[in-house]
Amino acid sequence: MLNKKRLNYPKHKNLNLLLFVSAAFSLAGGLFGPLYAVFVEQIGGDLITAGSAYAIFAISTGSLIYFIGKWEDRVKHQEKLIVISCALLAVGFFGYMLIQRPMHLFMVQIIFGFSEALGTPAYDSVYSKNLIKGKYASGWGMWESMHYIIVAIAATAGGFIAESFGFKTLFFFMFLLSLVGLLISLNLLKKR
Repeated sequence: MLNKKRLNYPKHKNLNLLLFVSAAFSLAGGLFGPLYAVFVEQIGGDLITAGSAYAIFAISTGSLIYFIGKWEDRVKHQEKLIVISCALLAVGFFGYMLIQRPMHLFMVQIIFGFSEALGTPAYDSVYSKNLIKGKYASGWGMWESMHYIIVAIAATAGGFIAESFGFKTLFFFMFLLSLVGLLISLNLLKKR
């Protein structure tokens, strides 16, 4: 019989679910990351538009995340908030397919900002609770490693997809990946 502690298995199955959810969304977002400015130009924007759109995301997230995090400390089932955040992210990725002007992009960035503010504290809390005691740095290192490797793969794939098939197809793939992440996140709601 295998000794699970010796093999350093995650303390809870939720940890693996959280990693898969994060991987799906890292892949979806990573497909677009390096192509962002090119897309902004295609919808009639410029570098100021690209910077402003990112600023709108960051301000939306930054102005809400602390207060939402304080509220989430009192929420009993933070997994529900992760699922809601995933649903909002899927809405945001779907929104990319509808963007025709910079103002549309700004609205999508607000959706992403709110989703980030809602999901990040809950995700970090649930992820941390599921780490093996004394293995917090390596547990978060596992998440960071997975995230950056997936984003690197996605950046290359995103360039190929956008070049070969256009942004609409890229956004469709991003939306599909976000739906996969959302579906995986629903498993967090199951009783353990």
